[in-house]
Amino acid sequence: MNPRLVAISGILKGAVFALAEEVCSIGRESSNTLPVSDLALSRRHCAIKRKEAGFIIHDLDSLNGTFVNGIPIKERQLRHSDQIKIGDCLFLFVTEEDEVAPTASPVQLDEQRLTAQSTIQLKLDDALYLQPERISASLSPTARVVRDLNALLKISAAINSVSNIEPLQRLLLESLFEITSAARGAVLLTGEKAEDITSLFGLDRLAQSDKPIPVSRTIVNQVLTDKTALLSNDVAQNEAFANAESLQASQVHSVLCAPLVLLEKPFGAIYLDTNDPTAHFDENHLQLIIAIASLAAVAMDRAQHLEQVEDTIERLQNDLNLMHNMIGESAKMRDVYKLIARVAPTDSTVLIRGESGTGKELAARAIHQNSRRASKPFIAINCAALAETLLESELFGHEKGAFTGAIAQKKGKLEIANGGTLFLDEIGEMAVALQVKLLRVLQEREFERVGGTHPIKIDVRVLAATNKNLEEAIRSSEFRQDLYYRLNVVQLVMPPLRERREDILLLANYFAAKHGDRCKRRIRGISAAARDCLLNYEWYGNVRELENAIERAITLSTSDWLLPEDLPETIIETETPTGATIPQYHEAITAAKKTLILNAVEQAKGNYTEAAKLLGVHRNYLSRLIRNLNLKTTLKDKL
Repeated sequence: MNPRLVAISGILKGAVFALAEEVCSIGRESSNTLPVSDLALSRRHCAIKRKEAGFIIHDLDSLNGTFVNGIPIKERQLRHSDQIKIGDCLFLFVTEEDEVAPTASPVQLDEQRLTAQSTIQLKLDDALYLQPERISASLSPTARVVRDLNALLKISAAINSVSNIEPLQRLLLESLFEITSAARGAVLLTGEKAEDITSLFGLDRLAQSDKPIPVSRTIVNQVLTDKTALLSNDVAQNEAFANAESLQASQVHSVLCAPLVLLEKPFGAIYLDTNDPTAHFDENHLQLIIAIASLAAVAMDRAQHLEQVEDTIERLQNDLNLMHNMIGESAKMRDVYKLIARVAPTDSTVLIRGESGTGKELAARAIHQNSRRASKPFIAINCAALAETLLESELFGHEKGAFTGAIAQKKGKLEIANGGTLFLDEIGEMAVALQVKLLRVLQEREFERVGGTHPIKIDVRVLAATNKNLEEAIRSSEFRQDLYYRLNVVQLVMPPLRERREDILLLANYFAAKHGDRCKRRIRGISAAARDCLLNYEWYGNVRELENAIERAITLSTSDWLLPEDLPETIIETETPTGATIPQYHEAITAAKKTLILNAVEQAKGNYTEAAKLLGVHRNYLSRLIRNLNLKTTLKDKL
C-alpha cells in the first residue's frame, strides 16, 4: 500500500502527505507529524495509526471534532477514498497497492534427536543480562559487552514498536541475524501444552523461502520443559543426527534455542541455526538470546492478545456493519447497534420504545436499510398527527365515493409499503377501533380499503414506536393487549441522552457543523464553558432538544465560537458542578436566581404557587427552576 492524504480544501489544498510513519498526528502544534495552522484545530487534533489490517483514525478529544464522510468519530478504520474533515481542511484518504512483501520460509519440525557433543545449557536464573545487579560484578565493560547491551536496547525499542504478531516475529529474527551469524531462524508458539505447536514462523537470511527450515522438536521440547536456553555446535558430526535427512541436507552446523517465558510459563521458543562450519555460536550469544527472548516474550504475548482483541472487534464490526444515520459511540448505543444488526435480516415486528427525541425513527430506518427489503419503500406515518378517520384513510386507503371528498381511489400507506417496511410512529396514540383493524392486518397480512369490498394481500414488515407506557395504557383500556403482543415481538429501547453523556459533545459538534454550513456561518467550535453547560444539562428533550439548542446558538452567536450566552436559558440555569468553568457573569446570574427563589419560597412558607406569584412567574416554570438549580434539598432543609 502507498497510503496518503490529499488535501482537497482548506489552507493546504492541493498538498499530498504520505503516511509513512506508524503514527501520524495532525494538529495546530508544530510538533505534529502534519502541522496545520488552522485555528479551528486543537493543538493535537487527531492521529492516524498504521495497523496490520489498515489504518485507524482517532480523535484526540479535540474541541471541534473529527469527521469521516461527514460523521463525527472517536475512532474508525479508514477505507480508500474516505473524506476526513478537521476544521476547515478536507482530506481524501487514498491507497494504492504496492509489491507484496516476501513470504516467510516454511518450517519443518524434525523428530530426530539433535543433541551434539558440544552442547551448553543455560538456565534463566543464570542469565547475566536478566540480573542487572550482577552485570557490573560479573562482566567487564569490553567492546563485546557494550555492543551486546546496545543491541539489547535497540531490539527492545524495535520490538515494542510493533503490535502485530507476524511483523513482530519477522523483526525479531531480522534483528537476531544482525547480531549473530545465524543463517536461518524460527519462532515457535505453543498452546496449552508445550508439545502443541500452534504457530510457526521461519525466516532465511538469504530469503530462500522455497526450502523449509529444519527445527529439532527434541531441542524445542527440552528447552520448553526445562526453561533453559541451549547452544549446540558441530551438529553435523553427531551420530544421532545422521538419520535426519532434511537436516543433513541443510548441513546444519550450529543451533541456538531459547524459551519464551512469561510469568514462569513457557509459551514458545526462538530457534537459530547456521550451516557455515566457520560460524560458531558462543556463550555470549547464549546470554544475549536469553535476554532478547525475555524482552520478546512480553511483546509477543501483548501482540497475541491484541490480535485476539482486534479479531473480536473485526467480527463485531462485521456484525455491526450497519448503514445508519445514528451518531453515538457510548456503550448503550453500541448495544442498540448490536440489536439492530441481529433483527434487521429477519422479518420480525419490532417495537421501538424511548422518550421523545431519542431517535426512534432513525433506528427504524436503520432496521429497514439493513434488511432484505432495503430496496423497497420505507413508509412512515405518525399516528398522533391525524384524526381517527383521516388516519384510517391514510393507512388503508379508500375507494372513490367512500365518504364526502373521496373523489378518486387512493392507495393507503400499507399498500404503498408493499414489499417494504411500514413504520407506525406514536402507535400508543392510535384509536382502539383502528387497533382492531391493524391487528387483523398483522395476523392475516391483508386488508380492505375504506369503502372497499375486496381484500388486498400485502407483504410488509411493520415497525412501531412509542414514548408511551403501553402496559399502563393496557390497564386503562386505551391499548389492546393482543395488539401489544403482536407488536412486541422484539423490543428495542432507545436510551435517553442523559444516560449516554459521552455522546453529547459528539452530537453537538455534528450539529454545529451541520447548521453552520446551512446558515453560511463559519463556527470554529464550542467554547469550554458552553461544553460544560451542555454536559451538565439533563436533556429532557434528548437529541432533538440538543439539535434545537445548537441551531439556536448558531443563529444568535456573534462570534466564531458558541458561548454559554448563545444557549437557551434553561441550559445555562442548570447548576454547574464543582470544578466546571463558567464565566463570572453567568455565575452571578445563577446565584441571584437562587437567592430570589429561596427568599420567595421562604416568604410564601413553602407554598410554591404563592412563591410563583411573588416572583411573577408561572408555577411550572418555578418548579423547573428549582429542579435545574438543584434547590430541592436546600428548600427542604430551610422549611
